[in-house]
Amino acid sequence: MNNLKASMKKFLGNKNTVTILGIIVCLVVLYIGYNYRINSKVELVQVPYAINTIQPRTYIKKDMIGTMNVPKSFLIGNYYTNINSIVGKYSNYNTIIAKGSLFYTDLVVSEKELPDSAFADVPEGYTVINYPVTIASTYANSMAPGSHINIYYKSLNDKGEIMFGKFISNIEVLDVKDASGQHVFENSEDTRTPAYMLFAVPEETHLLLRKALYLDEYDVELILIPNTATLTEKDTVTVSSHDIEEFINSKTVFVSVDDLPSVEDKVAEKNAENESKNQTQTNG
Repeated sequence: MNNLKASMKKFLGNKNTVTILGIIVCLVVLYIGYNYRINSKVELVQVPYAINTIQPRTYIKKDMIGTMNVPKSFLIGNYYTNINSIVGKYSNYNTIIAKGSLFYTDLVVSEKELPDSAFADVPEGYTVINYPVTIASTYANSMAPGSHINIYYKSLNDKGEIMFGKFISNIEVLDVKDASGQHVFENSEDTRTPAYMLFAVPEETHLLLRKALYLDEYDVELILIPNTATLTEKDTVTVSSHDIEEFINSKTVFVSVDDLPSVEDKVAEKNAENESKNQTQTNG
């Protein structure tokens, strides 16, 4: 036993021996560390991906999702790793999930979290109007969100003469939806027919529109016309015709606000009347 201790002491007391042992230990540590880093970089993680392109506001079903193995080092950001965490949710309103793309957490939202982008930038004091439209009144669906329109006014005056002119200018189109509330311009794969145009105007302008539509005996018609002028942020919604405004106000001065029709209901009523007339003329 004493001889063994003496031999070990003599062995470890040799500087060359200690140096060799130190080098071996360092090499072992480096080898283990290198292998750990290599393995961590090539470690495969199973992640869900989109089998086909998913348009904004699309309900995500299980058959839309595949899985693939990807090196963990390639993955950046927050992403879903479980299919069940995605199924039943929606692609975000401002997002197209490309074919083959991973499902990142900011691309997928629940139904409650899904905002209506049309209301995102409405200025304070403005009222959003859900204006009934048709293919014809939108000039073959040429009025897209972000474009601007003018509203023209047409009616009879007290003498039975036709009044016509630009009524309200520089209105930005917020959105165009079909009869089921789907966004007409968000999905290039579907053909959707416009039924409502959303835009916002100051509340006093909204009230003026309601007053105009109250004047049934003057056969009032509001016509949407694309605004092709170049606009800046200073070009806000304005009433373009003082004469038309005065005429409307003079005829509704004693009318209670509660008695004024809603823009949506009255325009829808007029559109239905016009469609009925057109069908009658066609059949006749």
